[in-house]
Amino acid sequence: MIRFAVDTWDPDYGVGADVTQLEPSTGDIDIDVEQAGGDWTPITPGDMDPFESVGFIDGVRRIDARIWITTDGGKVRPGVCASVAAGMVRCDGDRAEIIRAESRRVVLASADNDGGAGSIMTRHGIYEFHPVADDTDESLYVGVHEQMSALEASLTDKGADVVVFDGPLRGRNQPNGAGYVKTQKVQYLPDQQQAVLYCLEPGQRTPVFLIHAGGFTRWSLYSRLPGPISHPLSGVIRIELPGVGNAAEATNRADRLTAALPKYSSEPHKESRAPQNLYPIAGLERHLRNRLGDRQLLERALRIVSVGDFSSGRC
Repeated sequence: MIRFAVDTWDPDYGVGADVTQLEPSTGDIDIDVEQAGGDWTPITPGDMDPFESVGFIDGVRRIDARIWITTDGGKVRPGVCASVAAGMVRCDGDRAEIIRAESRRVVLASADNDGGAGSIMTRHGIYEFHPVADDTDESLYVGVHEQMSALEASLTDKGADVVVFDGPLRGRNQPNGAGYVKTQKVQYLPDQQQAVLYCLEPGQRTPVFLIHAGGFTRWSLYSRLPGPISHPLSGVIRIELPGVGNAAEATNRADRLTAALPKYSSEPHKESRAPQNLYPIAGLERHLRNRLGDRQLLERALRIVSVGDFSSGRC
């Protein structure tokens, strides 16, 4: 009889992690920061001062329309019109409040467009032009993601004890920041240490390790959130901390975050990416998607503008 486990995530989101498809890290990893590599065991945080205020920052993005741009030289080049939004929610005790949310609309196309690309004004707002490296789908998607990330990076919350960014830190080094990675795609640890995170119980973490990759350094660790364990990486998250300070400071913040985050973990009957998609992040995502506006309405406005531009420029 076949032995299998059903992932708790909605299939539309893929899987939280696939242990058979984890890509090896291309960076330098120091696993001896908190415990010697051969001595790694799961860690249960002890009693400590809790974070009184926790901030969460997240962003959403959407392609509103794919477009074709006729350049001044007569060439036809692809592009996209997209909407992005980012916001921040602060949790103080049992109270959660969205304290900032912003959105923008962008048109993305190759920088090498012979002067044909530019901003697009519609009755529902302006799509500001931002060049990308080339015409490929990958560059266009990356461009949309970078616009969202830039909007996220513009948000700060100095009033919170810790600010959790949904995703890797990507070079953000504000002292009270933390990256929250809910989808595991890269194997940072050697196989011996990787096996330790499969043994984590809810509320436990791995020892802290140091990652040197992508031109910057950050402390990191894995933790498991509460919930049913149907496969080795059920409820496992990776946390990043700015690569500043010393190991003792990093492990202290690792313990405090490991103790704080289970409070916000979601449940399957309320959230399709439970438990990793934390309730404050899920609520913020819903608010931000509303700020993106109605996609069909925006696409219709773009079509109205494009008909006039295309008709006037036909040969």
